[in-house]
Amino acid sequence: MLAWWLPAQADENTARPQIKTNRWQEDWSTLANPAFRTEPFDAIKYIPVMPGDPQTYLSLGMTLRERFESVNAAAFGIGGSKSDNYLIQRLQFHLDFRFAEHWQLFLQGEDDRAFGKNVVTTVDQDPLDVRLAFLAYVNATQAGTFKTRVGRQDFDFDLQRFVSSRDGPNVRQSFDAVWGDWESGPWRFIGFLSQPVQYFLDHPLDDISNSHFRFHTLRVERQVLGTNELSAYYSFYQKDNVRFLDAIGDEKRNAFDVRFAGKSNEVDWDLEAMGQTGVIGGKDIRAWAVGARTGYTFAQLGWQPRVGLQVDAASGDRRPGDNVLGTFNPLFPNGYYFTLAGFTGYVNLVHVKPSLTVKPVQNLSVMGALGFQWRETTADAIYVQPSIPVAGTAGKGSPWTGAYAQLRVDYQFDAHLKGALEAVHYKIGDTIRQAGGHDSDYLGLELKYSL
Repeated sequence: MLAWWLPAQADENTARPQIKTNRWQEDWSTLANPAFRTEPFDAIKYIPVMPGDPQTYLSLGMTLRERFESVNAAAFGIGGSKSDNYLIQRLQFHLDFRFAEHWQLFLQGEDDRAFGKNVVTTVDQDPLDVRLAFLAYVNATQAGTFKTRVGRQDFDFDLQRFVSSRDGPNVRQSFDAVWGDWESGPWRFIGFLSQPVQYFLDHPLDDISNSHFRFHTLRVERQVLGTNELSAYYSFYQKDNVRFLDAIGDEKRNAFDVRFAGKSNEVDWDLEAMGQTGVIGGKDIRAWAVGARTGYTFAQLGWQPRVGLQVDAASGDRRPGDNVLGTFNPLFPNGYYFTLAGFTGYVNLVHVKPSLTVKPVQNLSVMGALGFQWRETTADAIYVQPSIPVAGTAGKGSPWTGAYAQLRVDYQFDAHLKGALEAVHYKIGDTIRQAGGHDSDYLGLELKYSL
């Protein structure tokens, strides 16, 4: 039997870990074996702390993302918004300390900047601040695996329709939380209490969370029919001093979610539905949303084409002025789910999007899609991301919102460098045009380097 420090031939269990979007999920302990230290910065990816204990180590890393964006006009030019060309930059750096076999201390700082943007908001810029700072414990036994995290952390569920770490905008979403997780066989149970972090764009180290904004969840998952996943969760969302078009006050919202996702041969699917109840400003909340992504991959053909279809719907407020608010709250959505252009919000929506994805060469993915949009009810507004009503559209016009064409190209240059291009052209319907809007275009070019 070879000692851990002696050279060995790599296999799938000891290969170098892949760099992930959530850097805290990486495990660099395989570099305890000098045979696997093959890259220039491996000396900081695995720093042994205790002689004879390869599982106790420090790992340092960083991620730099640069994205140029050109937007014809936000919100279709309504309200006087003009053409905008700008650069957004995200710099992250972290320290990952694994110790005493079961423990992890993870610290990550983030500095987000927007250069040349007409209007800078809290999702565009956040000078140097603490993004993640948590202590985690993991213990695997014959009965199952227990995991817990305490501190500032991030969550993302499934396709991130409604709960995400918000990787699309410049400033990612974090939560000050206590998280627990139990996994046994095909079952997984998750629960957390959290206060979402609120961001300020002017000064370093000024991000906060407090009892005025809370998000708590209980979730259960089970593998069915093989590795397909059936899941359900309940979330409590509470935010003070909220303003909707037909309600103002403290929002207390219950969200009930169920999802079924999986793959069988060449067919893949992801189906999800959410219902919402609660109160806001003396009104009852009754809202809902559904989403589906399905696809068929021709794996035996060149370029491995995948034909996909996405269908989404979310409720709007059908009777303004009554005692019920029907406007759906998308909670913490990910902009990637529709497009990065921000022209589509998951509120008062019916959305149909066929797509075709091909892989002409290794590490290159090209996706083309057409999106068609309507309102669920003309009594409520048209919304852009994340849930911003377009002025002059509530209670006016027809259900038809518009259509868009999307092209997205992703290329993995190597293990550390990724590039992406996304272009969107949105052709508006008469309702937006009568409100003073016009057809809009978006172009995004991105490079991301991770170490």
